[in-house]
Amino acid sequence: MKLHFLLGSNYKAVPLMVLLLVLTCMVEQGQGTTCHNTFLSALVQLIPCRAAVTPFSRIPPSDTCCNAIKALGQPCLCVLVNGLPITGVDRNMARQLPQKCSANFEPCIPRFPSHSI
Repeated sequence: MKLHFLLGSNYKAVPLMVLLLVLTCMVEQGQGTTCHNTFLSALVQLIPCRAAVTPFSRIPPSDTCCNAIKALGQPCLCVLVNGLPITGVDRNMARQLPQKCSANFEPCIPRFPSHSI
């Protein structure tokens, strides 16, 4: 009843509120740090890494990829690897990018089961 009182008779706002809550929670990271990029802008920044995170790829991350990882930062990388599935990206390989690029990031703790899509 309280929700009905807050929203009036317009229950169409409920799915939007839930979506905003979920997206807000996805952006928050542990240790008090947050990603200040949107999911999409963080994803676009990592386009140079696409070949290195394609399922079954043996291609190491390029210098351009490593520079993008370091510029993006750990919180935003974790948003990507723990967020919505990304077609053609192996999450485990993406989680290994900081180590392969010698970036001193804390590891991203998986929130969802790891699998390739």
